Amino acid sequence: MSQVLPDDAPPVHDLIGIGFGPSNVAMAIALGEHNARVDGRESLSAHFFEQQPRFGWHRGMLIDDATMQVSFLKDLVTLRNPASEFSFLCYLQSRDRLIDFINHKNLFPLRVEFHDYFEWAAAKVDDQVSYGHEVVSVTPVVHDGAVDHLDVTVRSEEGLRVHRARNLVIGTGLRPLVPEGVERGERVWHNSDLLRKVEALEGASPSRFVVVGAGQSAAESVAYLHRCFPRAEVCAVFSRYGYSPADDSSFANRIFDPGAVDDYFAAPDGVKDRLMAYHGNTNYSVVDIDLIDDLYRQMYREKVLGTERLRFLNVSRVAGVEETPDGVRATVESLVTGEETLLDSDVVVFATGYSPADPVGLLGEVADRCLRDDEGRLRVERDYRIATDPGLRCGIYLQGGTEHTHGITTSLLSNTAIRVGEILDSLLGSGLKSTSDEARPAVRGTA
Repeated sequence: MSQVLPDDAPPVHDLIGIGFGPSNVAMAIALGEHNARVDGRESLSAHFFEQQPRFGWHRGMLIDDATMQVSFLKDLVTLRNPASEFSFLCYLQSRDRLIDFINHKNLFPLRVEFHDYFEWAAAKVDDQVSYGHEVVSVTPVVHDGAVDHLDVTVRSEEGLRVHRARNLVIGTGLRPLVPEGVERGERVWHNSDLLRKVEALEGASPSRFVVVGAGQSAAESVAYLHRCFPRAEVCAVFSRYGYSPADDSSFANRIFDPGAVDDYFAAPDGVKDRLMAYHGNTNYSVVDIDLIDDLYRQMYREKVLGTERLRFLNVSRVAGVEETPDGVRATVESLVTGEETLLDSDVVVFATGYSPADPVGLLGEVADRCLRDDEGRLRVERDYRIATDPGLRCGIYLQGGTEHTHGITTSLLSNTAIRVGEILDSLLGSGLKSTSDEARPAVRGTA
């Protein structure tokens, strides 16, 4: 195993970020804008570590005609700082597409375009991030029984190096979720790998795909495979009678307002549960109505023409998948009758969502100092800081994994700009001051 590299005078950062997806890109921007406004004594030093070799956000689902489900105004900065040079509008201007976008009369950009915006923004703050660096552990630095610093061990091609921080912000994103007992492989995919896996099929002539799931990603996967493989049958399997439309009406969208986070945080647990039940259809297992209509229209057209390639096996579930020498066999069970249908397919795609990464999985013994509620969930303060025992004076902030305390926006873009502003305010409110002999600017790639 690699040895820890010597470092006689490691910098002490006010903040170390784990992961560099959109949320922590927004955090880096907020920190940079703050530091540009103040003198050196009030600036905050920060560095982020990302295990991917470059920025990437759901690359496997950047389907060419898929659009965002969130307004472009809910970008990385606008709700926090409408004058920011990191806004989506500034990105459009830099790409010479601002007028074209205005003429398009659309609030919802292509997903591939928004990803390009994220890459553009991430590149403008790349002095704050080390790509290809994986955080492998966090250990407390104990002095007189108290912890004022955390040592973050990071692995890269050069080996292991320890970095010291007063605070952490964890933005490790979501993990693809497949049903228990299902193993992903060459013929059993999660939709997060869709485009990469389809690319590997170039030159092949698949005859059947099975897509499992009832949400937006499932419907997009069905439409994409049906379009890209004009000789293949595409079978959609879900437990409902049909796709449910997303409620994106003006009043329902208030659940994504910054003020709704205050309401949710202050609400009793019973009210929290009811709010999630009322408004889950704004985000979970729902599909844009235009896509629903397109799929139904296509299915009906094929029935009329007698060329059915698009099949919907509703009120059903996949009871099992078994790889065979020539493909994969999916056993589809009717939830009404229990009757089983065997579908010999080239590929089964599970568009079955994501689960949050364990936010304290890297914290080791530090996790033992994090407080939990009666149900074993992390206690998280309004400023997204994990509640800890008094001896741990470092702040550990979460960007994600806070749905039980902060509501539905915890892993969504809708509130990202506001959230990082609140975390920044919390850092400043803790009285942090970086000194020239204790903290110094990070060097790209070595921090």
